[in-house]
Amino acid sequence: MATTNKLKLLNDPIYGFVSIPNSLLYDLVQHPYFQRLRRISQMGVSYLVFPGAHHTRFHHALGCMYLMQKAVQVLRFKGVAISEEEETALYVAILLHDIGHGPFSHAMEHSIVEGVHHEMISLLFMKKLNKEFNGQLDLAIKIFKGEYHRNFMLQLISSQLDMDRLDYLKRDSFYSGVAEGNINSERLIQMLNVVDDNLVVEEKGVYSVEMFLIARRLMYWQAYLHKTSVCAELILVRILKRAKELCSRGKKLWASEALSFFLYNQIDIEEFEDKALENFSLLDDSDIMGALKSWQFHEDFILSTLSKMIVNRDLLRIEVFNNKEELQSKIANLKTVVAEKYGLKLESANYFAFQGKLKNQAYSKEKQPIMILKKDGEVVDVLKVSDHLNLKPLTKTVTKYLVCYPKNTFQS
Repeated sequence: MATTNKLKLLNDPIYGFVSIPNSLLYDLVQHPYFQRLRRISQMGVSYLVFPGAHHTRFHHALGCMYLMQKAVQVLRFKGVAISEEEETALYVAILLHDIGHGPFSHAMEHSIVEGVHHEMISLLFMKKLNKEFNGQLDLAIKIFKGEYHRNFMLQLISSQLDMDRLDYLKRDSFYSGVAEGNINSERLIQMLNVVDDNLVVEEKGVYSVEMFLIARRLMYWQAYLHKTSVCAELILVRILKRAKELCSRGKKLWASEALSFFLYNQIDIEEFEDKALENFSLLDDSDIMGALKSWQFHEDFILSTLSKMIVNRDLLRIEVFNNKEELQSKIANLKTVVAEKYGLKLESANYFAFQGKLKNQAYSKEKQPIMILKKDGEVVDVLKVSDHLNLKPLTKTVTKYLVCYPKNTFQS
């Protein structure tokens, strides 16, 4: 009997050919839990603003694995000992780091799987896969949880300069067309090294780090925090909350079996085992979009009106303010006006008139800093090496306030 060729090459529009280096990784990629990521958009509802942003979390996970392969090559070349077992564990951990994302994941986390973060779900999936694969994921899970003694391995997966960020900035920039996010991830990886078990960037890579942080800030303002994308996501949160509210009152809503499970049950992290996880593994973007297409014709005015907004991209009006005072004067009587306009109770007007926050911080002083290895061997925070005028402002959290409300609210 012919054996399956498990050393596959995939063609990626960003990096060219990406190889799956061994049969364990091939089997993980082939697993239904991972294949589900083909059906989950990387940028959620951003396609309503950037028509090209239809790439998936499957794309992104494979891109991260490719960058991890490059990082391992570079570090070994510089004399950092990485065993074959550690190498495979790094590939597994980065490949599965986003496996817990649901459809339109941030909207899901704030509505029907409230308080259950995608990273927790990723870990549950990894543990389940580990049972199926007879403990072959033990070391990957240890690294992912930060329990392995070699700290730099966790930093490659989750830090302020990790393979995840290096891929999503470049990939999201490519597919959205927001050129400012296009970072030089290959050069950044070439500059990596390890000192005292911590990841560092060699001094000649400092400008690449600056560009990376500036690109991150610009991508957040122009793409991830684009006011229309944020408004659409907030509408989606309210659609799912309304659907859950109607289900709790015993109303019948059309939904796939997997989505119905979450609409009709209150699930928290303690209950997120077996049945909930199995149902979650069946959810993807099509469950949500299929439901919205049905709900736009539902008798409930709130559910149908909000669903139509996403399906037909006829969203609420969005205004952004730089301070709270401007915002407060705007929304003082907004809910009353909206309630009267639609003949709703005041609390129901919250579905159509609401406020939100946009927060952008490109580099955090609270988290583990990006460390630069100077030519004399000293290791210092990138803020101290770079031109302070460039990076200091990027540590500041910039907050803007937005308000969403129906178009033509203030017209008679």
